[in-house]
Amino acid sequence: MKELFTIGEVSKLFGVKVPTLRYYDEIGLLKPEYVEEATKYRYYSTQQFERLNLIKYLRALNMPLERISDFFELREIGAMTELLRMQQEESAAQRERLERIERKIARRLQGIEDALSVPLDTIEEVRLGRRQAVYMRKDYETGDDIEHLVTELRVRYGLEENIFLGKIGISLSAGDIRAGRYDRYAGIFMLLETEDPPFTASMSFAAGPWLRIRFRGTHREAAAYYAQLNIHMQTHGYELIGSSVETTLIDYGLTNDPDKFVTEILLPVTPPPSR
Repeated sequence: MKELFTIGEVSKLFGVKVPTLRYYDEIGLLKPEYVEEATKYRYYSTQQFERLNLIKYLRALNMPLERISDFFELREIGAMTELLRMQQEESAAQRERLERIERKIARRLQGIEDALSVPLDTIEEVRLGRRQAVYMRKDYETGDDIEHLVTELRVRYGLEENIFLGKIGISLSAGDIRAGRYDRYAGIFMLLETEDPPFTASMSFAAGPWLRIRFRGTHREAAAYYAQLNIHMQTHGYELIGSSVETTLIDYGLTNDPDKFVTEILLPVTPPPSR
């Protein structure tokens, strides 16, 4: 039986890359049996195969190298049991995180499909449930850099910068909408979802009837649609009872084609008395 194996042979036998084996040597996790002084070639014995197999097993469990090194320092059943228990807890936490992400992705897909299926330029009454949000009062005029506002919101509430956060939107006050002033927004918000970290909501949008219109474009084109909503409310006897909820459903985050952007305006209302 062959007594020593080159690093290349060990790499092929165990499916571990040569640079990885060299790194294991450098950190003292798996040192070769013999290093030729003249060439610095590394040679491994069969006695080290069991250790390498165990390292591979623990790495497959996503166990950090430092923790594996700690086990080999102690080398006893209790240490291994504790390591595996810790890794089990971390794996469960990671699985829960991935499941939250999966639910968020499903919600995003559903939102995109909904944005593509609902008729545009049509005012309709919809009934929505109560929705929680974090809100920052901040004047914003059409044409200003909204990304600066988004950054301020993130900083104020400690929001992570990733695509899995809830919808970002802006809001017109009821007073400005009634007065026909559609170019000065009162604040910016982020709708909270059940999968979001445990932020404390600073406001909520009430459950009940809302008037909704969706249109092709962004916040820059919203003024004309607020005017349409105002006329609709006056014509049909609706009473506006709160600030608007304006969000872009499809924007540059999904497509580079501005002709495909879709924005939604929601107004909380009291239906006509006759109903």
